Amino acid sequence: MNQPGTSALLARAAEMATRYVSAAPQRRVSPAEAALAALQRFHEPFPDAGCDPHEVLELLDEIGSPATVTTTGGRYFGFVIGGTLPAAMAANWLAAVWGQNAGLRVMSPVAAELEEIVIRWVCEAVGLPPGCEGGLVTGATMANFTALAAARYALLAREGWNVVEDGLFHAPPIEVVAGAEVHASLLKALNMLGMGRNRIRIVEADEQGRIRAEKLPKLARNTIVCVQAGNVNTGAFDPAAPICEAAHEQGAWVHVDGAFGLWAGASPKYRHLLHGFEQADSWATDAHKWPNASYDCGLAIVRNAEALRASMGLSAAYLAPGTKREPMHHTPEASRRARGIELWASLKSLGRAGLADLVERTCAHARQFAEGLRAAGFAVLNEVVINQVLVTFGEAQKTQQVIRRVQDEGTCWCSGTVWQGKTAMRISVSSWATTSDDVDRSLAAIVRVARATGATGA
Repeated sequence: MNQPGTSALLARAAEMATRYVSAAPQRRVSPAEAALAALQRFHEPFPDAGCDPHEVLELLDEIGSPATVTTTGGRYFGFVIGGTLPAAMAANWLAAVWGQNAGLRVMSPVAAELEEIVIRWVCEAVGLPPGCEGGLVTGATMANFTALAAARYALLAREGWNVVEDGLFHAPPIEVVAGAEVHASLLKALNMLGMGRNRIRIVEADEQGRIRAEKLPKLARNTIVCVQAGNVNTGAFDPAAPICEAAHEQGAWVHVDGAFGLWAGASPKYRHLLHGFEQADSWATDAHKWPNASYDCGLAIVRNAEALRASMGLSAAYLAPGTKREPMHHTPEASRRARGIELWASLKSLGRAGLADLVERTCAHARQFAEGLRAAGFAVLNEVVINQVLVTFGEAQKTQQVIRRVQDEGTCWCSGTVWQGKTAMRISVSSWATTSDDVDRSLAAIVRVARATGATGA
């Protein structure tokens, strides 16, 4: 590789990236139609000859940058996506230059060390038990998959069945219990583990999506009970304490899907919402949501370290493990990028106080949205307990029209959902970059569009 040429290329990329980030606060959030149309320029036959890297970069910036969604700005409120913290963004660049494989410690001592540190930091930050082990994966789907695989191993091992050696054919049955508002990513994880959704026992939920603990069925010891820390629509938390007590009385395993809500435990103001969740046996969360690490970064954390290592471990003659923790024995992937570097940078830059402030500030912005929408005459459907707001603009067709027009208008971006039979706009405030001015500007745009479409709060 030509080092001088590489240096110039990286310097040019830095110029482009800096320009993009500087313009983010002023950019429209959704790409303009012209930018989307320009993507057709990428469609060409596979080139016979190579292209100068500088030309590749220029084309990518010219066509690609305008066609991005501005999730790094302060006015993106869709899908619980947090903007990337500056420290994480810069660490992402450095990690890319390092080009580390985080599978084995010998492949990257720094990646292995930082991954071990951030798992401990996360447990300390959100109040999970000391001594847990975990791994860094792509997101909540794989985090749920990893933790549930450990649960499956542990429950079957207790029955004398080694699922790693003998598979699921003729294995003792495992029951799964989940709430009526269980997230789709958890269902997908269960499907991949061979525990199909038709076998899940669904428990009734209340008007905010919380499991009704008194409706739990009689539990057996070979049961995995799945609870939520932060419903993806309302932000509500299942009553973990009584559920864990009932489950553990029978020897059942409790798993927490806490994709974003688990981070509320980092805030003194919202820590009470996590009461009882520390009693669970495994947890799944995303660091690219509230902590605002860069994509992709999920965490699977398990109390039973042996079960995690047994279900995820692998061996080969050329993969000689060391005496310290080996990352690949804690996740489905062997070769993977060193995402722990960016998460370490995020948490190091925030500290306890900064992480708590990030949670509390975004929750305050969510309340600001709810108050403004109610004042404008529109119906907020949920108790705004953390950073999620559901608002309806009348009948379903009208609400869908408002959502589409707000997205097209470009001031902000909010997604749609259906909550207990009502079509609603879902506003998820997750980014460190969001300010009160961003909320005011977005509120004005939403109200303006809604009134122009003749929407009501009914």
